[in-house]
Amino acid sequence: MRASKWFSRDNGSIGPLSAEEASRVLAAAADIALIVGPDGIVQDCAFRTSELEDAVEDAGSWAGQRWTETVTVESRQKAEALLDGALKDAEPLLRHLNHPAALDGPDIAIEYSAVRANSDGSVVAFGRDLRRLASLQQRLVDAQQALERDYASLRQAQARYRGLFQTAPEPLMVADAQSMRVTEANPAALKLIEQGRRSLGVLVVDLLHADDRPAAQRMLAGMRQAGGPQSMAVRLNPDSSDKAGGDKAGGAKSDPDASVTLGVTMLMEEKSAVLVLRLSNATASKANSSSDVNQRLLSALEQAPDGFVLTSQDGDVLNANAAFIGMAQLGSLALAQGRSIENWIGQSGIDTDVLLANLKQRGVVRLFATSIRGEMGGMNDVEISANAVMLDGQQCFGFVIRDIGRRLTTARAQPVRAMPRSIEQLTELIGRVSMKELVRDAIDVIERLCIESALELTGNNRASAAEMLGLSRQSLYVKLRRYGLSDPGDGEPDNEAGA
Repeated sequence: MRASKWFSRDNGSIGPLSAEEASRVLAAAADIALIVGPDGIVQDCAFRTSELEDAVEDAGSWAGQRWTETVTVESRQKAEALLDGALKDAEPLLRHLNHPAALDGPDIAIEYSAVRANSDGSVVAFGRDLRRLASLQQRLVDAQQALERDYASLRQAQARYRGLFQTAPEPLMVADAQSMRVTEANPAALKLIEQGRRSLGVLVVDLLHADDRPAAQRMLAGMRQAGGPQSMAVRLNPDSSDKAGGDKAGGAKSDPDASVTLGVTMLMEEKSAVLVLRLSNATASKANSSSDVNQRLLSALEQAPDGFVLTSQDGDVLNANAAFIGMAQLGSLALAQGRSIENWIGQSGIDTDVLLANLKQRGVVRLFATSIRGEMGGMNDVEISANAVMLDGQQCFGFVIRDIGRRLTTARAQPVRAMPRSIEQLTELIGRVSMKELVRDAIDVIERLCIESALELTGNNRASAAEMLGLSRQSLYVKLRRYGLSDPGDGEPDNEAGA
């Protein structure tokens, strides 16, 4: 027999409950119990705990308010639907409503159901506190997001490893430390040992010359006790392609007298270990020698459009490129070597002292704004980025100097230096102009900012702005023209209506 959704008693009541007892039953039946009139006005409410009542915003003043006004905006339609369903004696449904929190924090989540209480249309709404469930759900979401981030980081790390492994110019192989069989090899290694991918799974020692196998076997077997990386000179097996099933006809045999360096490093994993094998030969080393790389780098610096200067830690020039020689208006590098860079940087030695002090303390300086002086009297605005390097055991400084004069063509065309428009522009003038000019410019900047703010606050009402600043309207108009804040058609205050 299917149970009814209502209690069934012949006398039409649930025991001899008084009004007080019935209200206590309603309060204990849910975390929040509301009695709502047919017009949607809350007639009474009860909270099971004082903690929940304190957590909900204005819970003590719900009586007399519309139920929809006690919930958040997105929950109002659901509250109306609950009330309509109860008035129509529809089957009670559960609805998730949110109440604003008394303190800053997430809304209070309550799950409500509502039923009509009597013939006059009063509705009783029962609410269950979902904060603990919401907290668990949020923790689950946070854990899932953290897991996804970890998976994403792992996938990115694997992609980087694969990219580096496959594109590395040095021959690399990975072997299992227990079986000593090759599990991975990059293209450079496959080319060196003249084998295809079918060679994966071959013993490491089978790739070596028969005379070198005993020593290599001892080195590989002792890797666990050795701890650090090991290396030895070996010869490759010229017949390894045949043993591994590779395509021997695709290329010439390895030279049996050619010696390579076999470097081995052990990497520990969870319950196993792998060996990273590096094979380097003379041809590959010569093609990628550091001297060739350094020569190409020096050539690029010499032809760079920005100036480059290498100095000692005291600022004495050691070397410079052609761009810097041109900026300094020097005939040759010999005229700059041995001299301090302060001879050309800044209007005084202050800029150079600041640069060197920051380089010694931090090791790097970026976008330092200053000027460069030429031997013939020319001057250009520049930006300097510099860093500290160690050369032959001595600390040196490298300066990259970029001419930014083209960015300042508008300012240069003015016969008088333009007034700075912000504190940032004002600080850039330190070291270029005198302290007296800096103080005067600072006063002008502050005065301009105050006038602009007053005009913005008053909706460009000049009279109100003058009163706010404690100025006469005549003085305000003078300052507006001085700072270029007035329109060309602006007249005097006496001639302007509605200022």
